[in-house]
Amino acid sequence: MRLERLANATAAAVCIGALLYGILWLQQGLGLEPCPLCVLDRVAFAVAAAIFLLAALHGPGKLGRRVYAAAALCPLLFGIGVATRHVWLQHLPAGQVPACGPSLDYILENFPLSRGLDLILRGSGECATVHWRFAGLSIPEWTLILFVGLGILALWLLFRRGERRLF
Repeated sequence: MRLERLANATAAAVCIGALLYGILWLQQGLGLEPCPLCVLDRVAFAVAAAIFLLAALHGPGKLGRRVYAAAALCPLLFGIGVATRHVWLQHLPAGQVPACGPSLDYILENFPLSRGLDLILRGSGECATVHWRFAGLSIPEWTLILFVGLGILALWLLFRRGERRLF
């Protein structure tokens, strides 16, 4: 098995694990409803998982590995941007937090996609509320760490020279 296949499979597993943790434990288990920025993070994880999984199953050569890695970087960079915005909103002083906005369903049903995405990315009061912490970090902070780690892995796959076999 090539090291690149294992790296892609591991990255896919991390993305899927983050999605399952958010949906099954945080949302279903603890009853935390995802804010619009959390939903965008989930979309970024899902797209990145699909790309990493395809790369692991395909096991491409040097050029293909780079194409998959560059493709995976797109949702990961988007996720880094969204998570960074979310962390920033959570660290705003109470007087500077924007008011709670309309729900994600309302935005998607009543606004064109470009305007809806703009409204979602601005965030709102519900995005600034910290409902859960682990080891002192909020959900968006953990999400940002995962996106950065996966982004570093994708960059490694993109610029790595040569091939190595594990066995």
